[in-house]
Amino acid sequence: MSRTLTVGLALLLITSTAAAEEPRGQSPAGTVPNSAPLTLAECYRLALTRSETLAIHQELIDEAEAHFTQALSGILPRLSFVSSDKRQDGSGSSSFTLPWVPERKFTVSQPLFAGFKEFAAMRGSKAERAQRHLEKAHAEHLLLMDVADAFYLVLELREDLGALAMIREALAVRLDDLTARETIGRSRPSEVVSAKAALRRIEAEDQQVRSQETVARHLLEFLTGVEPVDALADLEPALPTVEPESVYLAKAVAEPNVQATEQAARVAEAKVAVAGADRWPTVTADGNYYVQRRGAAKDVSWDAEMKVNVPIFQGGEVAGAVRAAESQAHQADWRVSAARRQAVRDVRDRHAQLTAAVAQAQALASALDAADESYRLDVDDYHRSLVNHLEVLQALHTLQDVRRDAIHAAYDAKRLAWRLRASVGETP
Repeated sequence: MSRTLTVGLALLLITSTAAAEEPRGQSPAGTVPNSAPLTLAECYRLALTRSETLAIHQELIDEAEAHFTQALSGILPRLSFVSSDKRQDGSGSSSFTLPWVPERKFTVSQPLFAGFKEFAAMRGSKAERAQRHLEKAHAEHLLLMDVADAFYLVLELREDLGALAMIREALAVRLDDLTARETIGRSRPSEVVSAKAALRRIEAEDQQVRSQETVARHLLEFLTGVEPVDALADLEPALPTVEPESVYLAKAVAEPNVQATEQAARVAEAKVAVAGADRWPTVTADGNYYVQRRGAAKDVSWDAEMKVNVPIFQGGEVAGAVRAAESQAHQADWRVSAARRQAVRDVRDRHAQLTAAVAQAQALASALDAADESYRLDVDDYHRSLVNHLEVLQALHTLQDVRRDAIHAAYDAKRLAWRLRASVGETP
C-alpha cells in the first residue's frame, strides 16, 4: 500500500505535528464545522482564506506599495517648522552680543534634479508591486496543488476501503462455503485455513488503509479549516481530458512564477539606474519664512537659496555600487531564463505523466472487467469441481489487485491533471 501515499506522504509529514488534541464535542479554534459535501473548488476557496503563506505574500504587497510611496516622496517638497533658542555669553550691547537669540521659521525644500533617481526608484517600486502580486498568485497555485492532492487522496483511500470491503465480503462467502463443504468432506481443512488467512490479511490491510485515510483527512482539515471532513463531492469526470501538449506550452510562459521573475528583473534594472544617479549633480531649492527672529537679521522675514552639488570624486563608491547593481541585474536575467525553461519542462513532464496515467487507468479499467469475469467463471467451475480452491483464491487475489490498482491509477490521473492545470494558471 505504500504506492497509495506517493503523493500524499510528503504533505502529511509537513503537517503531522500541526494538529492539536481538542476537547470532545467541540470544534478546534479557527475551524469550521462541515455540514454538506465539499467539492474541490470549495476546499480550495476555504484554503485560500486560511493560508498563512498567502497572508505573508499580501503583507509583501503592502510593503511594495509602501516602497512606492517612499520613492514618490523624493520628488515632492518637504515642509517643516523649526524652532531654535540660542544662549550665549553676550552683553546685549549690540545685535551680535544678545544673550538670547530665538528663531522660529517655516522651511520648504524642493528637490529639482537628482539624476532621475526618484523616477527610477518609482519605476522599480511599480515592478516590485507587480512582482509581489504574481508571487502571491504562484503561491495560490501551489496551494491548489496541495489541496487537490489531499482532496483526491482522501477520496482514493475511501474508495480503496470500499474495494477492501467487497473483497472481505467475497472471502467471507468463500470461507462459509468451504466450511460447509468441509463438514461433508468435500473440502480439506487446509483450504479452510488458507481462506481464513486471506480474510485476516485483508482485515489487517483494511486497518492500515483506515489509518492512512485518517491522516489524509486531517491534512485536508488542516488546509481548509473544516472539521470534520465527512463527505466530499468530486464533480470532475471519471478520467481527466488531456489536451495536446502545445495547448499547455502556450500558457507556460504566462505562468505567474515566470512573470514574477521578469518583474524582478525590471526591479534590478531600476536599481542600476538608482545607483548610477549618484554620478549626476543634485539641485535643490530651499526657502525659509521667519515668524520670530532677533539680532542683526530681525527685519528679514524670508530668504531662499538654490543648492547645486556636483560630485567630482567619491573614492569609487558610486562605480562599485553600479557594478554591484549591474551584476544583480544580470543574475535576475538568468533567473528569468531559468524560470522560463523550468516552466516548459514542468509542463512537458506533467503532460507526459498525465497522458501515461490516463492510458494506464483506461487499461486497468478493461483489466478489471476481465478479472471480474475470470473470478466469476472460476467460482462456477469450482462448484462443478473443475478447478480447486487455490485457483479460485488466486483469481480473487488477482481481482483484488486489479481493482485497487485501477482506483489508484484513476486518482493519480486526477492529481496529475490538477498539477498540470495549476502549473499553467488554471483554477477550479
